[in-house]
Amino acid sequence: MTSDAHTGTTSPSPSSSSPSSSPVPTRALGATGPRTAALGLGCMGMSGVYGSGDERGESVATIHAALDAGITLLDTGDFYGMGHNELLINEALRTAGPAARERAVISVKFGALRDPDDGWGGFDGRPAAVKNFAAYSLQRLGTDYIDIYRPARLDPDVPIEETVGAVAELVQAGHVRHIGLSEVGAETIRRAAATAPISDLQMEYALISRGIETDILPTLRELGIGVTAYGVLSRGLIGGHFTRDQKLASDDFRAISPRFQGENLQHNLTLVESLRKIAEQKGVTVAQIAIAWVLSRGEDIVPLVGARSRKRLTEALGALDVTLDDGDLAAIERAVPADAAAGDRYPSAQMAMLDSER
Repeated sequence: MTSDAHTGTTSPSPSSSSPSSSPVPTRALGATGPRTAALGLGCMGMSGVYGSGDERGESVATIHAALDAGITLLDTGDFYGMGHNELLINEALRTAGPAARERAVISVKFGALRDPDDGWGGFDGRPAAVKNFAAYSLQRLGTDYIDIYRPARLDPDVPIEETVGAVAELVQAGHVRHIGLSEVGAETIRRAAATAPISDLQMEYALISRGIETDILPTLRELGIGVTAYGVLSRGLIGGHFTRDQKLASDDFRAISPRFQGENLQHNLTLVESLRKIAEQKGVTVAQIAIAWVLSRGEDIVPLVGARSRKRLTEALGALDVTLDDGDLAAIERAVPADAAAGDRYPSAQMAMLDSER
């Protein structure tokens, strides 16, 4: 038995084959945001980002399993599969029972422009576009409100005050309940928060993606804004299952991700093996210890796990039973120091679009 630092209760030792037996603890998304389960489900990977394939049945079953386990936060974007992901969530909620929508906290990113050839055309944060995107999302999701609505990136041609102001009008009209941000820096966060209450910032945060810690996280805490942390397993890189000789499909995002290329990949997987030794000593999986590390960063942080199957979801839920003491945290820091990763987290063209990296 281990003492669960997140719930204050006693829990069985974790395993990769069974979900946490304790009630899922909850965390508040900032001073003004909703209360959600301490883990959220990132649904992006269910819509072709990591290679094509019809796994709709398993995707719906995974969302059902997450809701049954107590996971409430479902994260999506209107551009994931050009609406496919929102329709998938619609189907999952419709078939999960009459109370599913009320239990779920749906977080939607908007603003990314796509073309029929799966290309990217920048971001649109104009107020008229914001309301247009919202209208289509409401229809695809089959709901009359979105719990958290956030621009996916900063539109360099539109002041953040105008974009956030448009979402605030949607809040006033009852179509949106909370306003979030994504991948923006400290100055933009302050300007947004001066315009309207902000619940949370969605930002990549993992053992090998720690840029948030310098300026952004202190700013969020000063302003009472929470964090939904995506990429906690770095797109599977530090999940313990990716191999040195693994082949990636041409339509898999990781095929162009710098951290998955050549010597970068070999270096990064060496870090994973160092982490594996610590995980094995605790009787947990690499993924569980990596997720638990993000959970340990603060009660204002809700990690999003990008599980695409019930098996991976079960493993991720086991992280809720992992307690990391000071000795564990020091060992993890020695194994995977800040800035230890080789390669940027996005290709250079996409890195240039990130206000959070400026």
